[in-house]
Amino acid sequence: MAKVTPVNKSFCLQNVCETNYRKIFSLIPNLRNIDDSAQGLSHGKPVLHVQILEQTPYTKTIQLSYYFEHEAEVLLEPAVKIRLYFDVRIAEVLRDYKRIEVANAISDIGRSVDIMDYKWKLNYFLEKWLDHCLKTDYIFKVDDELLKQEA
Repeated sequence: MAKVTPVNKSFCLQNVCETNYRKIFSLIPNLRNIDDSAQGLSHGKPVLHVQILEQTPYTKTIQLSYYFEHEAEVLLEPAVKIRLYFDVRIAEVLRDYKRIEVANAISDIGRSVDIMDYKWKLNYFLEKWLDHCLKTDYIFKVDDELLKQEA
């Protein structure tokens, strides 16, 4: 993937987080109603797994990942941990399977440029991955009930 470095990274990051929020709810329309986990199915594609990690009245923290089974081993990648803020309608990536949490990534909080760069990479990756997932027509189900967006 090409490296994108916007001039006004703060403004662009805000836009990406807002866009990712809308894309997540396009991909998983009834996400607010999922209490534990759900799986997205698409013909010929790996299972997409969402797990609820934490839930409050104004936020929900989820892990979104592909679910791979090989023999007796289960692999969840890219295991993106995302916090959704319902009041401001943004989705912010906290970490993925290759990187540590944003809060632990940069020890010197005075290095705001490094923190912004780190957040940008995580959230830009999510935007591109969500674009890919949306093109594959995943349908999410919980306990054998299909969750589809009502027309």
